Amino acid sequence: MAGNKVLIDFLNALALIGNFVLVPGIAYGSQLALGALGVTMVYAVLRFSNFAHGETMSFGAMVTILVTWVLQARGIGLGPLPTALLALPIGMLATIGLCVATDRLVYRYYREKKAVPVTYLIVSVGVLFFLSGLIRFIIGPKDQVFADGQRFIMKARAFKEMTGLDQGLAIKTSQGVTVISAIVIVALLFWFLNRTRTGKSMRAYSDNEDLALLSGINPERVVLITWIITGALAAIAGTLYGLDKGYKPFTYLGLVLPIFASAIVGGVGNPLGAIAGGFVIAFSELLVTFAYKRVVGYLTPGDWVPDGLVQLLSTDYKLAVSFFILVIVLLIKPTGIFSGKTL
Repeated sequence: MAGNKVLIDFLNALALIGNFVLVPGIAYGSQLALGALGVTMVYAVLRFSNFAHGETMSFGAMVTILVTWVLQARGIGLGPLPTALLALPIGMLATIGLCVATDRLVYRYYREKKAVPVTYLIVSVGVLFFLSGLIRFIIGPKDQVFADGQRFIMKARAFKEMTGLDQGLAIKTSQGVTVISAIVIVALLFWFLNRTRTGKSMRAYSDNEDLALLSGINPERVVLITWIITGALAAIAGTLYGLDKGYKPFTYLGLVLPIFASAIVGGVGNPLGAIAGGFVIAFSELLVTFAYKRVVGYLTPGDWVPDGLVQLLSTDYKLAVSFFILVIVLLIKPTGIFSGKTL
């Protein structure tokens, strides 16, 4: 009996960690990975850090939400899946149009002038503030609800009944959609970059711009394809994040730090590094801010439970975790886990 209780307590502790760390970490890591991939594409090809990427994600999510509301008003949906998935292609097209227009109206001028990277960075901050104001003017600063369909793939109560444990494990539909979408998109992106002629041209341009030009690669076409991919990734990442955590324009401004931390930790300019960095940052934030009180209660003998939350940092300091990891990586290995190009 004592052995069974120890095993059950251990499984309850695992269920707690799974419910509050593992499942949310995989979903959040997928969202950061998609965001970091967009930043990585711009840096690898265009050689500058796009600080407006968070607001670009917000713009894509905003357009998707507006179209979702129209579809919902007309009774059009996807059954158990969010209606936003139907609206997402329009959000992607709008975000691609925004990215291409921004490049033509803003970045192209500095590209022709051979501006230094810091100039691009400052310009991208200006674009960030412009988009921030535009988004708040169109949709407002408040939380917007657009998720519908079946909310959970698995409910905590169903898990408890199935396993007989005291602790439940819930998986939201938005989390499942996020993970599956991320896997498909990453697979398609790597296939495009490694198997298609255009993708190989982009890689060649990224590796050696002068040699690529001598080989007959059209730089404007490479730039256009880069912005198309970046816009699509931004719209998808922004919408998936909004579905999972709710849409509020201000939160996307705060996503800039964890997204850039993901890209730098993994290796700036390296798509594989962006994915790895996204999960490193996501799990670090959750593990450091998770309250282990009940886990410790299950794993310690007897009925002893600690008085405090047994939490390394409050959830208010999530961004501080990203910043701390970023600083440590820049001090120890500035090129990142996969040795990308340094800023």
